[in-house]
Amino acid sequence: MNPPNILIRLAVSAEAASIAAVLHQAFVEYKSLYTPEAFAATTPTTEHLQKRWDEGPVWVAVHSDLIVGTVGAVPEGEALYVRSMALLPAARGQGSGRLLLEQIERFAHERGDRRLFLSTTPFLIRAIRLYERFGFQQSSDGPHDLFGTPLFTMVKTLRPAD
Repeated sequence: MNPPNILIRLAVSAEAASIAAVLHQAFVEYKSLYTPEAFAATTPTTEHLQKRWDEGPVWVAVHSDLIVGTVGAVPEGEALYVRSMALLPAARGQGSGRLLLEQIERFAHERGDRRLFLSTTPFLIRAIRLYERFGFQQSSDGPHDLFGTPLFTMVKTLRPAD
């Protein structure tokens, strides 16, 4: 079941400030669990985000003309790194996260990628549940920390497209 009135589309670099705001709002409640450096890396500035457009696509979830979520992808060989997935707190639990992951998976299939992977912190319980429901499994692959904040990697092996 798709959430009502949620549009997933490619972002443009001019939306970097809005995306930075979503990232900050999504993670600020967990700020005390991050080291200052890890929180800064998790919530990059507008300028830093604008540089990411050369590394891979960024998508946004839009509801009523408001960006409520985001995710990026960075191709790495036959894999796709899922980066900076975030939803505004008010948008959680409404299906936008699943739609963003479905978009990432479609993109990976179009590229012929064999797997998706991401890094997350053990305290982002809701996000971890979403990733697990979407088929990701915890891996022993690194990295294991981000500037002193614990991390673990999750991987989803993709079936070849028919």
